Amino acid sequence: MLERGVIGVSTANRREWFEKALSERALGLVALVVVFFAVIVWPFPSPLGVVLGGMLVGGRIALIALGFALVYRASRVVNFAQGDLGQVPATLVVLLVISAGWSYWLALGIGVVASLALGGLVEVLIIRRFFRAPRLILTVATIGLAQVLTGLALFIPGLFNTSALASRIEPPFKVHIDFGGVIFNANDLLTMIIVPIAFISLALFLQRSSSGIAIRGAAERADRASMLGIPVKRLSTIVWALASLLAFLAMFLRAGAVGLPIGSVLGPTFFLQALAAAVIGRFERFPTIALAAIALGVVDQAMTFQPGNRPAYNDLMLFGVVLVGLLLTGRSAKGRAGSEASTWQAAREVRPIPRELVNLPEIRIGRWVLGLGLIGFVLSLPVWLSVSRLDLATVIVISAIVALSLVVLTGWAGQVSLGQMALAGIGAAVGGAMTAVHGLDLLLALLGGGVAGAIIAVIIGYPAIRRGGLTLAVSTLAFALATWSFVLNQEFLGDWLPSGRIETPQFLWGAVDISTDTRLFYLCVGVLALALLAVRGIRASRTGRVLIAIRENDRAVRSYGVSAVRTTLAGFAVSGFLAAVAGVLLVHQQHGLDVTNFAPSESIQAFSMVVIGGLGSISGAILGAIYVRGAAWLLPAEWQFLATGAGLLLVLLILPGGLGAALADIRDGVLRAIARRRNIIVPSLLADRRVEELVPINVDASAIEGIGDSA
Repeated sequence: MLERGVIGVSTANRREWFEKALSERALGLVALVVVFFAVIVWPFPSPLGVVLGGMLVGGRIALIALGFALVYRASRVVNFAQGDLGQVPATLVVLLVISAGWSYWLALGIGVVASLALGGLVEVLIIRRFFRAPRLILTVATIGLAQVLTGLALFIPGLFNTSALASRIEPPFKVHIDFGGVIFNANDLLTMIIVPIAFISLALFLQRSSSGIAIRGAAERADRASMLGIPVKRLSTIVWALASLLAFLAMFLRAGAVGLPIGSVLGPTFFLQALAAAVIGRFERFPTIALAAIALGVVDQAMTFQPGNRPAYNDLMLFGVVLVGLLLTGRSAKGRAGSEASTWQAAREVRPIPRELVNLPEIRIGRWVLGLGLIGFVLSLPVWLSVSRLDLATVIVISAIVALSLVVLTGWAGQVSLGQMALAGIGAAVGGAMTAVHGLDLLLALLGGGVAGAIIAVIIGYPAIRRGGLTLAVSTLAFALATWSFVLNQEFLGDWLPSGRIETPQFLWGAVDISTDTRLFYLCVGVLALALLAVRGIRASRTGRVLIAIRENDRAVRSYGVSAVRTTLAGFAVSGFLAAVAGVLLVHQQHGLDVTNFAPSESIQAFSMVVIGGLGSISGAILGAIYVRGAAWLLPAEWQFLATGAGLLLVLLILPGGLGAALADIRDGVLRAIARRRNIIVPSLLADRRVEELVPINVDASAIEGIGDSA
């Protein structure tokens, strides 16, 4: 009787759960229909053909978004290389069909195999090296991986002796269907077939297969799954292979519909649409992600259909969707047990010279010689550099200021920003308008642009602080897209933006002449010097120490009654001010507001330079700027991406402290030699060295025996 009673209760509970789930799904469906008509049909009335076309676009977006979610559930990271995983095999397939004349179906089969192999190789060769690293470090590694894959995709057209752009692949059969005033062809029909098959196959794999069930279980706690004998690393390889396959299918279908940008870089809009859908679904709810992606596709096409619409409006809407989605999803997307909360192992700071050695004559003379030599070298650059090389040196100096802003924000506050050049663009717009439109002094423009950048940085940073995790990385990337395509676009805000050539303005009301390239270079060097002094002062202050403490353990900081939010916002303000000041200098150095200088890709390059140089190193930020900007100047496009992406990965793998830490290690080696020669014991220089041999200590045996006897 007891057993039957338990079974009866279990059946009743199961029936109650089923009825509750059914009612929730019905309410969710009704809410989705209401939102669809309220957000899409009413504001953007469109024929059914446009809506169907938007659903096809959304289906391709959903494939990328599901790849985001799949990797996130398995590894708890946001894979910024998701689109590029599909770009490489899709580029190969398109060129096999167009340039080599291969069969459509044969090339498709090769693309499927190549995508699976690429995903597996990426996981084994790169991702697995970060298996025990903090999730934040692995997320940064995917940014470097994205740049490496972009470089590889740019190399592929050279193998076929072509440089074709936006090549559309022809379908293997002809179909023309007129629906709602829109003509659909065979490529659209293939999208209608392949996307649902991919959805169903992925769902069946995760729900029914042993590997899929293991992936879902291991996603909760990878360490516990490993202890239970689950092959977590092998499952990770499967996940990355499937994510690569989904990305390839999306890019391949996109190549048939709108063309694939062969020989160029995949635009950020398609990537952000998928990322927005993943954000709405909290990176975990696959059905919600798919529906959100389809809805975003419909909104995009419905907005495009409206008379007078511009692509920039779509990008602005996308930024709003990402921001609202991040605010509404709460903190649950952070993962289990705070899996994303991790310290910056790469944020190694350079230690000062130990006080035991700092007053030695050779140390003092060496510091003066190196300092004066460096100052003399920088000041002599205009003498022996050509005009073009001097322009490069000026850009490097300005980029170093941007890198310093990221040292404050990412290295100290622990917040990943992928929109720093957008803040520089805000400063360029405000500062350029103050001098070119209103005729104000450049000093006022530097201050005004810096304040504008600080305000925008605080506005964007506040929601990210409240939610935590990688919110800032996602929101700043969306902000970079909206700023680049809308805010800095002369077509929309032309009355507020400087237009045409910007002549060199007055500085200090004419007391200092900066009309030549050489004098402008010296001005930029002076601003960089002031920024260095300010950043060093902030680091030595209470605010700097609290920022470091918040990065390491924000809960412990709050337990002491310190406002972590207010201190972090101060870091945002300082970072935004420095980036915007750099933008003011750049717009006057370029003599005009060129939006290409503030594209989303430039923000990623800026982030790469500070990781390569060293997140916690002030001197490393300058070295990173020299490396990245020098590569951009000297190398072609494909080699630029390989240089920055591979450099970022190598730093994370081999040299976590960056170039600045490597330079500090060389300095410490010299200091150890000096201390050894003078027989000075410096504990701070010996603590990080392995003891090679034990120093023998002579102890009197009779004394030991005496102690034993007395006991």
